Amino acid sequence: MSPFNAELIGTMILILLGNGVVANVVLTGTKGNGSGWMVITTGWALAVFAGVVIAGPYSGAHLNPAVTLGLAIAGKFAWSQVPSFILAQLLGAMLGGLLVWLTYKDHFTATKDPALKSAAFYTSPAIKNTAFNLISEALGTFVLLFAVFYITNAQMGEEKTPIGLGSIGAIPVAFIVWSIGLSLGGTTGYAINPARDLGPRIIHSLLPGKDKNKGDWKYGWIPVAGPIAGAALAAGLYLLLN
Repeated sequence: MSPFNAELIGTMILILLGNGVVANVVLTGTKGNGSGWMVITTGWALAVFAGVVIAGPYSGAHLNPAVTLGLAIAGKFAWSQVPSFILAQLLGAMLGGLLVWLTYKDHFTATKDPALKSAAFYTSPAIKNTAFNLISEALGTFVLLFAVFYITNAQMGEEKTPIGLGSIGAIPVAFIVWSIGLSLGGTTGYAINPARDLGPRIIHSLLPGKDKNKGDWKYGWIPVAGPIAGAALAAGLYLLLN
């Protein structure tokens, strides 16, 4: 499997399972309806684990443009590979969002609240405040990237394997994502991944229906810009300390 396909498939699985657990908790009539934040954060952590295990041996399992950019800024990943990785991640996230919609189609139809339906695609703030929402996303991603640098030392075991998280780091990274969700996720829903938010947001905007404020594009730039800023800060501090 090529690195491009690994990033695409790994990100698709990440979103299928991650947004899938949100759909299971918030949509009307599901078996998991109302099961709460602990289920969502646990499901997302395990989604990261699954995606990293699948893609790790072939691409390093970035699965996140913020990870790709952070590693490149730190000099641990070739800038020439950045565009293809980010494209694969975005396409994978879009496919994952589409698969969640297909899986829960009847429940999306049964759910009357547009905010609950959109929650199964993309994040939104508990309290809208542009500056603090941006800080929240940047800080969560900073924690993720800074931890990743020290979990894996931004290296893979084999010289020919692209640098990244790696399957060995799958369990620790899953725990980091779980911790971020539990501790910092209550403000914005912790996108901490531009592709995770943007890909399904695009799919949601293209699907049939006339939900008010569909896509919420006035907010949609924050889950992209915040994680990129957080990744850059983490890479900068890593370089300063090392």
